[in-house]
Amino acid sequence: MSSRRRLSSQIFIAQLGILSATTLIGFVLFAHAERSHLDSQFETRAATIASAAASDDQIRECVANDRPGCANTIQRIATQIAHSTGASYVVVIDLNRVRLSHPDPSLIGEKVAEPIVTRDGQIHTGIDNGATGRSANGKAPLYGPDGDMVGEVSAGIRESSVSQELWHELPSYAVWFLLALAVGAVASWELARRLKRRTFGLELDEIAGLLQEREATLHGIREGVVAFDRSGRVSMMNDEAHRLLDIGTAAPGSKLEDLLPPGRLRDALLEDRSTGDDLVLTDDYCLVVNRMPVSIGGQPQGAVVTLRDRTEINAILRELDGERDLSGALRAQQHEFANRLHAVAGMLELGHVDEALDYVLEVRGTTAQFDETLRHHIAAPQIVGLLLGKAAEAGERGIELVIDPATRVGVAPGRVVAMTTIIGNLVDNAFDSLVDVPPPRRVELSVVEDDDGVTIVVADNGPGVPVTARHRIFEDGYTTKTGDGPRGIGLSLVHRLVTRAGGTIALADGPGATFTVTLPRSRHVGPEAVA
Repeated sequence: MSSRRRLSSQIFIAQLGILSATTLIGFVLFAHAERSHLDSQFETRAATIASAAASDDQIRECVANDRPGCANTIQRIATQIAHSTGASYVVVIDLNRVRLSHPDPSLIGEKVAEPIVTRDGQIHTGIDNGATGRSANGKAPLYGPDGDMVGEVSAGIRESSVSQELWHELPSYAVWFLLALAVGAVASWELARRLKRRTFGLELDEIAGLLQEREATLHGIREGVVAFDRSGRVSMMNDEAHRLLDIGTAAPGSKLEDLLPPGRLRDALLEDRSTGDDLVLTDDYCLVVNRMPVSIGGQPQGAVVTLRDRTEINAILRELDGERDLSGALRAQQHEFANRLHAVAGMLELGHVDEALDYVLEVRGTTAQFDETLRHHIAAPQIVGLLLGKAAEAGERGIELVIDPATRVGVAPGRVVAMTTIIGNLVDNAFDSLVDVPPPRRVELSVVEDDDGVTIVVADNGPGVPVTARHRIFEDGYTTKTGDGPRGIGLSLVHRLVTRAGGTIALADGPGATFTVTLPRSRHVGPEAVA
């Protein structure tokens, strides 16, 4: 038998064995019950024969009066009754327990061993192991013509007759049992076939191996995996998902609403869509959530959600963006410096010395002023590099980036990574708000470090934040912008960083938008988990 049929064959053989044993035991029990029933029937029949013999007037008269010739009369009548009814014997006994008739004439006149049980006037039945062998027995009291008890009549039917009747009935019942066994075998075969289809033809050891591989894979990968059944209940959650969602132990069958508080993370896990990755921020992590519905045979079976931790990657990307901005600013300055040198060289070559001097002085006063302001007010190289890149971007977009003269930042301020993330996101948000604003477009930045902490102020002359949106601008995923790519992340990220640092962020009323962030020195914000 091939290995692909081994599982179904094992199931079929096991069920067939159980059905056969059950049928055999049931048939034996039925035969035993039927034998008891036949014994009872034949005992009743023997009692009826004994009662008929005890009602015969000649037997009653002869036993009561013991006249000459009565012995032959009693034997003759008892033998006739036995032959006509099929009884093995009809024995007449007087009150002295002496046999007056018997199939074996030599026993006539002998006493029986057992007492006369019909003295109570009742008919008695049972199994008798007498001189003629085992038989179903019935005993009836014998009364004389005057109504006095004069003896007892015992009639018996041999056990062979009962057995004969049983063997005559059993074949018909056996047919029904075999038919039931055949129906059960067909049902077992169909069940084994269906189980084989449901297990996709896999054997038991293959199913066990797949389960072990599944557990090892799901709990060994670096991504969180959550599976939902068709009713929306959690059917599986690996260790990484427990860690990223900060869920202790989730019993299979739990509702996600019972495991997570309301918020964007829970909505992203439950939202029935398949539009790709969704960036979600939590208190500790920056997660990429992807939910895919699962269908088998066109029927929905639930969904699988994957969670990827991008916390460290985002922090690295933020630092890389700062370095990229700085490199871009340096390339732009190099390109611009080369163009200006070419212009000066051309004017000198044409003999326009005065015009060349004026041009050099103008360039020195405009480009060097911003660099000098940065170096004079900000000593932290990370922030300087970020702002140089933002200045180059502002120049390309036609925006004036102004550093407030009150700005003061040391070489190694506390929470420099968080400060870089906060400044970068607020400045980017200000630049985006000026896209549809006609010139002049202006963004002002102030960063003041003192003994109490750091205060960051970013203001623009854009349209400002609508009143109806002010209570939602810090929600994860909420945005008033349009376009592709992740939206609603910047201000939410800033808000979470500020909150974790024990600081505050506020939006001031007035023309444009002015965000004020305070970061105290009294608390440490750890590794800026979602920076």
